[in-house]
Amino acid sequence: MARAVAEAGYPLHAYARRKASFGVLDGVPYEAHDSVTELGAHSDVVGLCLSDDPDVREVATAGGLLESLAPGSVLVNHGTGLPSFAVELAGLAAPYRVEVVDAPVSGGHAGAAEKRLTVLVGGDPEVVARVRPVFETFATTIAHLGGHGAGQTGKLLNNTLLMANQENIAELLDVAGRLGLDLPALVDVIRAGTGSSVALQSLGRAITTDNAEHLSRLQLIDMDIYRKAVASLGDEVGALTDRAVAGAQALPRLARLVSG
Repeated sequence: MARAVAEAGYPLHAYARRKASFGVLDGVPYEAHDSVTELGAHSDVVGLCLSDDPDVREVATAGGLLESLAPGSVLVNHGTGLPSFAVELAGLAAPYRVEVVDAPVSGGHAGAAEKRLTVLVGGDPEVVARVRPVFETFATTIAHLGGHGAGQTGKLLNNTLLMANQENIAELLDVAGRLGLDLPALVDVIRAGTGSSVALQSLGRAITTDNAEHLSRLQLIDMDIYRKAVASLGDEVGALTDRAVAGAQALPRLARLVSG
């Protein structure tokens, strides 16, 4: 994502906890900084790609990022987290007159490398309009879904549907196996037909026996976040949640089935 921003001609300032992360920027112009406060002092739009909400809060507050940003700057959270935290972050930024946008992305590493990510956005419409050109450097789909937290809600729903589809595939392959079909051949033909989905397309390609266990753990973390986000809706959303959790748990088995 950072590389795409630089390739589009924007002046890029970068900070990373691991210096090795700068390797992806080889060949494009950028200025590396030694701290988030130094980064903030040189930037009017800062995009955070961190693993969870506590990390974002730490960097923004105790880490000094909000304090270092000039009034009118925009802080963009590209990580996946709770909608309620997106609202909280906007509140934390308000005394500094810093705008906040939640903009989690979908599409994975391949989508980022090919500049075809999907960005699900929550925030003030005028602020979103200001940062949209930056998003367009690495995304083909940018959806402004509402106010603070709406981007996170959209991303969690997207992830939940993906994982529920994984459970659909797992059940289907169980039936197909009991009927004696060649499972890899069946997967190939369904991929080419009307029953296909991103969940199915990914199996054996982006998702393999080598990475399925790791991806399954990440999906289960996302489902923990989703469960908290929808807790106020009561038991009626439990069936979808349980199905998606089962799909996340099934991922390693699916990868083995598809590999033959």
